[in-house]
Amino acid sequence: MKKRINRSFILIALLAICMTTALITVVYYNLFQNQVTSDLKDYTALVCEMGEDTQFEQVGGALLEREIRLTLVDPSGKVLYDNEVDSNTLKNHMDRPEIWDAFEKGEGQSMRNSQTLSHNTFYYAVRLDNGSVLRVAKDAGSIISVFSSVVPTIMWILAALILLSLGMAHMLTRKLIEPIENLAENMDAGIQPAVYDELAPFIRMIQEQHQDILKNAQMRQEFTANVSHELKTPLTSISGYAELIETGMADKEDITRFARGIRNSANRLLSLINDIIRLSELDSAESEDVFETLDLYAMAKDCVGVLQMNAEKNDVTLALSGESCKINGNRQMIEELLYNLCDNAIRYNNVGGRVDVCVKREQGDRERSVVLSVRDTGIGIPKEHQDRIFERFYRVDKSRSKSTGGTGLGLAIVKHIVAKHDARMELDSEVGRGTEIRVAFHE
Repeated sequence: MKKRINRSFILIALLAICMTTALITVVYYNLFQNQVTSDLKDYTALVCEMGEDTQFEQVGGALLEREIRLTLVDPSGKVLYDNEVDSNTLKNHMDRPEIWDAFEKGEGQSMRNSQTLSHNTFYYAVRLDNGSVLRVAKDAGSIISVFSSVVPTIMWILAALILLSLGMAHMLTRKLIEPIENLAENMDAGIQPAVYDELAPFIRMIQEQHQDILKNAQMRQEFTANVSHELKTPLTSISGYAELIETGMADKEDITRFARGIRNSANRLLSLINDIIRLSELDSAESEDVFETLDLYAMAKDCVGVLQMNAEKNDVTLALSGESCKINGNRQMIEELLYNLCDNAIRYNNVGGRVDVCVKREQGDRERSVVLSVRDTGIGIPKEHQDRIFERFYRVDKSRSKSTGGTGLGLAIVKHIVAKHDARMELDSEVGRGTEIRVAFHE
């Protein structure tokens, strides 16, 4: 990247130098033209001051030494005298623009390719008192010839500018890249290098993205390890029970118990795999989720009915309150959200405890929301664990979690579903008093 930036700076500098050189050449050529025209006027005035008795041969010879062409034309356009060419060989000059203007206006000037000398020439003509026209001319050269005359000087200037450009390009590149290199070296340390104010937002964005990458990588690593561990446990149980039955080491009365253990482990394994697959589906950005108008209260009522037997089995009272409220959501996801929240509240409740499910409308500062609340009187969650309970496989009490048969993915699924619905989730928990999870949907 450093080489590319350096080359870009050098290219820009060279283009600027070339354009500047071309501009200077054009300006110089224009100044040269103006100066030549001014000189020709001075020469014409000088000749005119000598009077009509001037010996043009003598004056023309002196001007010729200065590369000045002198021509005298009578009122008919006939050339009377020319200090470079035999006047008898010259055509009538009445068609020359500077001659015509001199006869008509008193003076005229032009620049063109001379038919006689075959190169660009400046002409200035003035009408004399006797009606003749005196014309002086000088080789104008070309812009190329003018440029060539100052080539040595320009080359030295160009060489100096190129060297200066190389140095400036290298310095600018180093100053631009140095903060990024420092950032790369101190990325993990989270050090904010001293940079230009314009680069500070870019540096912060890179650091944030780097931290997100590290966090996601760590989460993937932990997830892989947790999946391996969670899958290994029921598979080990199934393998152990099957081996005892296969080798005949199990008594007849134990076979039924072993078979039950195999079935329970298989069910746990199936639940775990299903939750992992579901999380993968929720993570996928390619999934097309169908949203429709749903009655959240009616769906909560169905969920309570499904879990009522499970609640009674755990000696937990499960109750529903609220009103009919409509939301825009995916039916399968909302069913999963309700089931996971209610099932989790039952699993981690106390004997004789209570789970209250409520669906109602609430007026916020800016808009009305439909709020689903699941409150239990269970064991509660310590403050230090509350920020992590929605992580995959995270359990506050691992021994209790295994005994209740949870996969550790239920609340992670809930978190993804809430995000899919652009909803807001709040957690309020106190150890020994219970937990309340609130999900607010846009009405």
